[in-house]
Amino acid sequence: MEQKRTTPEFITELQPDEIFVFGSNLQGKHGGGAARVAYRNFGAVMGQGVGLQGQSYAIPTMQGGVETIRPYVDEFIAFAKDHPKLTFLVTRIGCGIAGFTDEEIAPLFAEAHGVENIVLPEGW
Repeated sequence: MEQKRTTPEFITELQPDEIFVFGSNLQGKHGGGAARVAYRNFGAVMGQGVGLQGQSYAIPTMQGGVETIRPYVDEFIAFAKDHPKLTFLVTRIGCGIAGFTDEEIAPLFAEAHGVENIVLPEGW
């Protein structure tokens, strides 16, 4: 059986059909962590805290507890399913500045395991 691809720890470049998925805040202030990388390198837009922007996709993680993130993850998974020609490289959203653990965030992506064009971090 072929092992599923995992997101690299550091993403410095993307292929034309790849999207950098990062944790953001609702205000779209992409000042640190993966959000800053998305803004500087992959077309994230200041002031846009949710969804596709350039070669990046923002999932808000700074507005409260884990359950406040779930609707945005569900929206992202639906978006990825609707865009099968794109490959979504999910970073460890929420596990940096937002302060969550992999054990708290990874279960939100359980449905993503069956989606061919979503690549998750190792262990998720």
